[in-house]
Amino acid sequence: MGNLVVVGTQWGDEGKGKIVDILARDADVVVRYQGGSNAGHTVVNQRATFVFHLIPSGILYRGTLCIIGNGVVVDPEALIAEMDRLQAKGVKIGKNFVISQRAHLILPYHKAIEKASEQSRGSRRIGTTGRGIGPSYADKMARIGIRVGDLLNPSLFRRKLEENLVEINWFLERLYKVDGFQLEKVFQQYMGYAERLKGYIADTVTLLNKAIDEKRTVLFEGAQGTHLDVDFGTYPYVTSSSAVAGGACTGTGVGPTKIDAVLGVTKAYTTRVGSGPFPTELTDAVGSGLQERGKEFGATTGRPRRCGWFDGVLVRYATKVNGLASLAVTKLDVLDGCKELRVCTGYRHEGRLYREMPADLQVLTECQPVYETLRGWSSPTTGMTSYKKLPAEAKRYLNRVEELAGCPIDIISTGSKRDQTIILRNPLTVRSRKRQC
Repeated sequence: MGNLVVVGTQWGDEGKGKIVDILARDADVVVRYQGGSNAGHTVVNQRATFVFHLIPSGILYRGTLCIIGNGVVVDPEALIAEMDRLQAKGVKIGKNFVISQRAHLILPYHKAIEKASEQSRGSRRIGTTGRGIGPSYADKMARIGIRVGDLLNPSLFRRKLEENLVEINWFLERLYKVDGFQLEKVFQQYMGYAERLKGYIADTVTLLNKAIDEKRTVLFEGAQGTHLDVDFGTYPYVTSSSAVAGGACTGTGVGPTKIDAVLGVTKAYTTRVGSGPFPTELTDAVGSGLQERGKEFGATTGRPRRCGWFDGVLVRYATKVNGLASLAVTKLDVLDGCKELRVCTGYRHEGRLYREMPADLQVLTECQPVYETLRGWSSPTTGMTSYKKLPAEAKRYLNRVEELAGCPIDIISTGSKRDQTIILRNPLTVRSRKRQC
């Protein structure tokens, strides 16, 4: 068995939660390596529908250790609420769950700063969730962040909080004209969280490396997607962390030589939440149809997702920057009944044809997609578990997705439920798998 990173190849919401849930059955450890409670992974099994924001979906399997890595920013209020919801549904959370002491905390002032900043941007809004993710990461890089481990040392936590509030309250009150925060109130609130979470906080770097040395299988779970990565995404319309596969190393303390392969998850079409360029976006009835059939509304925010055709340029770029070994294609069934389908093979801007992802945001915003048209299929694919039984047109479509992405498909999802899946190859079953693209 190998150690596998699962990463989104588009702008997030690709269905990574379901894919991780399926693969977690064969994993000993599942670790989340970046992002915060702005992410939402939905898993549907025979018991119920579960929505995860911080806790890895592997928590649904007995005997699987689930870890929140150091690269995640943790809102303790959101985490405790998620734990309570899962436990109310019969999910056990005990020694099978660990939080890195090096993970950074989201504090109330992070949310206030993000909301005020976003509001002040007017038409230039990025489309953040207002959950304090960006400001928490900013504090981390500015070396004034407060870590989860600091909750275990009340005097240290209080000193750091007091020092931060001097500057932050001035900033909030003078620049944004909003109320600041009282030291004692925030301190007592977080000491309450500390009492609840103290039994789960540990040195996860040691835990993870020990597990790998013992030949246990580790699944690295990313949030968001490649094109929301702070370095490689459609900057500045991105998240604030390393959502690409490389973030699995910096976000967990596991070296790159210990990662065996990377699986990219892509929808059979494309979606995006929030602001930013989207070359293949459909604002017509076709786009509305994809949104309705695909139930394209955010698991965390409920915001409607913008929908468009499959973008081969977008996914091929993800293949490169993540070093993908294979793909999992989700929501194939949403395309059922479309008489014709389009796939984007390039972008055209001011007479120039782009076959590769442009770094220039203006080019990406103004470009026109170059499409190739494929025949759709009329017979339903929902719930299919056999590749052979797929309509011939669906197979041709998937073959073209492979060609455009430059990467072979291992998994095809044909519905929201766990068993509505075609597994051509299990990417966890071959150790040190060679890259095939």
